[in-house]
Amino acid sequence: MDSDEFILLVSRRAHVPEEQASELTRATMLTLAERITGGEVRQLAEVLPAEIAPPLVPPEDVAQKFGVDEFVRRVSERAGVDETVARRGVAAVFMTLGEAVPGTEFQDVMSQLPNAFQNI
Repeated sequence: MDSDEFILLVSRRAHVPEEQASELTRATMLTLAERITGGEVRQLAEVLPAEIAPPLVPPEDVAQKFGVDEFVRRVSERAGVDETVARRGVAAVFMTLGEAVPGTEFQDVMSQLPNAFQNI
């Protein structure tokens, strides 16, 4: 899946314009990079389109521990949208990642997140 198709799917799933879907994707990926380990971030970045992957460069190898509400709050702040839109955006990005990432890589990412992320 290329980056244009990724953003288009996020746009449709989150019910937002493509420009906003791009910002939500960037914000979600930055926040995800903070929440999972650096090794997992690098593995995920290797299988994503180049335009999606760059924000995944982790600032540290150690994952920060925070829940869904804080994840959504950070995405909301970074994307400049309210938390309802951010939550829809995060869900859309995760759903699209599940389709875009080959093999078990997405399951590896999700295994580092609390179960509450399964229902976002």
